Amino acid sequence: MAGHDEAVAAAQGVLDAFMAAFNARDVEAFEATFNFPSVRLASNTLTLIERGFHRPEMFTTGALAEWDHSAWERRAVIHAGPEKVHIDTRFARYRKDGSLIGAFDSIYVITREDGHWGIKARSSFAP
Repeated sequence: MAGHDEAVAAAQGVLDAFMAAFNARDVEAFEATFNFPSVRLASNTLTLIERGFHRPEMFTTGALAEWDHSAWERRAVIHAGPEKVHIDTRFARYRKDGSLIGAFDSIYVITREDGHWGIKARSSFAP
């Protein structure tokens, strides 16, 4: 993505912060990685996410009931411009004992809005 190294670095930094906050179960830090409104497409459901959408119980219920932590397996930039970066990712979810729950392909769209880089949209095959 010649000529857009700063945008790519900023977008990758958002993904670093997103995963760190998610694993720390830090809702405030997690929400700081978004540009609201944000969109999530998963399980054939489109969700519009506004500030305050995420709650602490999201880390212990539903698809995350057995979850302990996650990790990126792939983060490949597809397209990049000065205000937006598309990243092809794969992440894995793990139980406390280190066993794999599952790994999921996804696309993240990271944007710069009012100087803030954050997740604007994501589409994944995760439940």
